[in-house]
Amino acid sequence: MAIGTLSPTSPVAASGSAAGSRKPRKIYVRANLKQHRKGKEDNCTLSSSTMHRAEVLASRLGLDIAVAELERLFSQPGADPPDYGLDSGHRRPIRVAYQGVRGSYCHEAATTSFPSAAAVEAFPSGFWMEDAFSTLESGSADRAIIPAENSLDGPIDRNLDLLLRHPAVRITGELVVPVNHCLLAAPGVGISDLRRIVSHPQALGHCERRLQSLDLEVEEVADAAEAARAVAEDRIRDTAVIGSRIAAKEFGLRVMEQSFHDEGGNYNRFLQLGVGDGPLYCGENRKTTVAFSLEKGVSGLFRALWVFESRGIRVTKVDHRPNRANPVRLVNRAGGGELAQMDYVFVVDVEGSELDRRVAAAVAGLDEISGFVRVLGSYACTCGA
Repeated sequence: MAIGTLSPTSPVAASGSAAGSRKPRKIYVRANLKQHRKGKEDNCTLSSSTMHRAEVLASRLGLDIAVAELERLFSQPGADPPDYGLDSGHRRPIRVAYQGVRGSYCHEAATTSFPSAAAVEAFPSGFWMEDAFSTLESGSADRAIIPAENSLDGPIDRNLDLLLRHPAVRITGELVVPVNHCLLAAPGVGISDLRRIVSHPQALGHCERRLQSLDLEVEEVADAAEAARAVAEDRIRDTAVIGSRIAAKEFGLRVMEQSFHDEGGNYNRFLQLGVGDGPLYCGENRKTTVAFSLEKGVSGLFRALWVFESRGIRVTKVDHRPNRANPVRLVNRAGGGELAQMDYVFVVDVEGSELDRRVAAAVAGLDEISGFVRVLGSYACTCGA
């Protein structure tokens, strides 16, 4: 795990909304932006596209951190900048926790999630993904980035378990980015110089046919970016790494081949995390993630999904995890006796904000048939370049 300190390009953008600095404010961003427009018609044109960009930015960063970018969006040259009532004593860089070292896909997601940052400085703070959650809860970081799923390999169950285990941590945004596995080596190294290729097991699986065609030794490593750094620092000439373009740039490696993977359609989905309720918004391109257990077990899942469907709310994803609070359910058998069944927590993504009346009503309806219900986050959906 690493903590990246992201220094915004404008000093106003460094206003902190981190845990411990002050309580996050629940606001309606759209209403606030319209209020800002009032009386500024001569200086600002607020298109629907600009409004959407501002909402997405504020959903990612929290309103205060997004101020500098909002000024860029709404202010014309020579116009007085809007007064957001910021306390200069709260101005500091955004601190983002992510797993691995600089050059990792998580590092790339962190910099993409916070595009106003001028730089990322990483500090080693542990190997386990749970460090991201504890770092947030302790107030040492303002945001965290964790991988949630891969389009070819499916969800990362361990990270979903961590979300369920840490109720203070909420999803504040998501980022879906294409995966471009590159074959990286030290400068001046050719294919004929290589003896082995190393990478994370998932990346090796994505490049299996290409690896077989090269007939080189293949070795699994826990962190491809760390392996790339070792190849660069130790000037290892017989080893190539399957990694990201950002790793090549970070460590000065040569990109021997881009798109080294076997097939396209490979995307990573990352979740942006924060502590507390944070700002809430209405608008388009929203998603809400809800976790719940069912009093009647799996047999009640259809009824639970109907709670959303009957209100015209589209369910876009359904996951399930073991219910650690009640892992086994004893069910009466028709012929007598009891049958042990595994019990689960279901996690669904639905379209719409939790401020949407239909979504709020669906969550309330779900509570009537569930052992527990918890909204894990309501946030904007964003795709990276």
